Amino acid sequence: MSDRILTGEEKAAQERRGAAGAAPRGGPPHMRMGAPTERSKSFGPSARRLLGLFGGERRIVWGALAFAVVSVILNALGPKILGRATDLMMAGLFGRRIPAGVTQAQAAAALRAKGQNNLADLVASLKNLVPGHGVDFGAVGHVLLIALTLYAVASLLSWAQARIIVRVVNVVVYRLRRSVESKLSRLPLSYFDNQPRGELLSRVTNDIDNIAQSLQQTLSQLVTAALTVVAMLSMMIYVSPVLSLIAVVTIPLSVAITAFIGKRSQVQFVRQWKGTGDVNSIVEETFTGHGLVKVFGRQQAVGREFAEKNEDLRTATFGAQFISGLIMPMMMFVGNLNFVAVVVVGGLRVANGTMSLGDVQAFIQYSRQFTQPISQVASMANLMQSGVASAERVFEVLDAPEQVPDVAGATLVEDPHGRVAFEDVSFSYTPDRPLIENLNLVVEPGQTVAIVGPTGAGKTTLVNLIMRFYELSSGRITIDGVDITQMTRHNLRDEIGMVLQDTWLFEGTLRDNIAYGQEGATDAEVRAAAEATYVDRFVHSLPLGYDTLLDSEASNISAGEKQLLTIARAFISDPALLILDEATSSVDTRTELLVQHAMHALRADRTSFVIAHRLSTIRDADLILVMEDGHIVEQGTHEDLLAAGGAFARLYAAQFAGAAVDDELVAVGPPAAPVGPR
Repeated sequence: MSDRILTGEEKAAQERRGAAGAAPRGGPPHMRMGAPTERSKSFGPSARRLLGLFGGERRIVWGALAFAVVSVILNALGPKILGRATDLMMAGLFGRRIPAGVTQAQAAAALRAKGQNNLADLVASLKNLVPGHGVDFGAVGHVLLIALTLYAVASLLSWAQARIIVRVVNVVVYRLRRSVESKLSRLPLSYFDNQPRGELLSRVTNDIDNIAQSLQQTLSQLVTAALTVVAMLSMMIYVSPVLSLIAVVTIPLSVAITAFIGKRSQVQFVRQWKGTGDVNSIVEETFTGHGLVKVFGRQQAVGREFAEKNEDLRTATFGAQFISGLIMPMMMFVGNLNFVAVVVVGGLRVANGTMSLGDVQAFIQYSRQFTQPISQVASMANLMQSGVASAERVFEVLDAPEQVPDVAGATLVEDPHGRVAFEDVSFSYTPDRPLIENLNLVVEPGQTVAIVGPTGAGKTTLVNLIMRFYELSSGRITIDGVDITQMTRHNLRDEIGMVLQDTWLFEGTLRDNIAYGQEGATDAEVRAAAEATYVDRFVHSLPLGYDTLLDSEASNISAGEKQLLTIARAFISDPALLILDEATSSVDTRTELLVQHAMHALRADRTSFVIAHRLSTIRDADLILVMEDGHIVEQGTHEDLLAAGGAFARLYAAQFAGAAVDDELVAVGPPAAPVGPR
């Protein structure tokens, strides 16, 4: 996932987006909730790519396929063997009615003499007929025992094949989740800037879960269905080529119906999962900021937006399920037509003696088992369409352009001193809106540099470039003379500590949250960092001390205490370079004093960049940079900048000498006094 959290400046920049959706100069461009629906890919390529994920389990899949082949063959032999039992019983019934000593041919001739030609043909065609003897139940039982054994072994193999497929699907989905997680860590920050959080979470969770469910419910049945169609068709041709021709005529009709309906349901399934992502995005954003929603009275507006997206999701879901649900009834109708045709023609062939009753019985079973897998595939079409639609959305994440990889043979900076230099640096979020142009700056080791300026001036962008969250348009940034693009991102960020305005804490103990800054930190190191940053002062007032469990929003401690925890987390990492981005803007005055003391301890002997709107917090900075529109318009100490009476002095006056008066308002003059009573 992204290893950077949006700052206060960037959030303000997001809120200031114009109606055209253009990003302001001080922050990245963000996509609005109502983004256009992405173009759906065709079913075939996406399905083939999804099945290609099973390449790593090829041997196991071939083993499952072997089990399926043997199981289907045994099932295919069953009806023919049961037909043998029917023929034995048929021969016994007719043999008991023919007197002993009369041959089968004589009995058939006697029937023809009476004008019963069809019955004569039937008697002549019966095998194993013994005049004067009834049904041989011993032979019938032997045949039934063979059939029972075949079906039992086939069921066992089918169960084993299904278990193997389930295991393989779980392994493949596990690897897919791992690939997506790894992909997210390689994506540039601009990708996350342009993706609503709920939409991205829906792709990573809901869509992958839907892929797993679809594969588990369809893959095993699809393999068995395909093999069954081949096996049953082969047996049908072996039993009766004429009846086989009648049965096969319905195949093109079935395929045409499935393709016609499936093509239209695929579009609806893409809409369904896109709608799911939109609804998740609204819910996630609303409940994350439910306090602001209530404060500004936006419950009805949010409710209307949710109702609109929810209605779109309902419409898409209904359309997808309704259209795909038509396949099964249509397949059943085609199958029933096929059954009627086979029964009628088969009955006529038995009557004229060209087929035995057992063969007709076997063929009817083959015909049913032949159309059944086609119907199964049709009934699973909605699952397959839904799974492939989800796969397309996941593949879009996997196919997204990645961040520039680390260079081969990267320089390893093991003991940085903290000298930072910007050399002719230019950067813009979009090519047509330049932000930082030809910036040159040198910060010596141990210096504290404060960056001030109006919202959107590029303050946070400047430190994000040091962290290499974005790639430069031109120029370079060096640390101790080493170009940061020649370092690995891990090495670069391992030497940088960052404290943001937004206090991100995870669900866990206080100890775990502090130790997050250094892998393998000991209890002694955690306590030392807590004492240095004044966390230890409030920890002892908690019932469980350092073992106090924070909930998902850390609502059981105050905002100031959260901020102190983030400072302690940065302290324990012992960085050479420190970035403080509005670290005291959300705390009260008393807590701010503690935070300032903690930050002073954290900045000791470190190169520090401090972004602040409260100018009182940067009086002791070695260097203050004043930024406007991506340019450094002033730089110097606190006293020097005040004495200069420039941009910094105006900012200072706005905070400490009353409300600032805009230059344009000065030119226009004060508003006219109202006339008449108020």
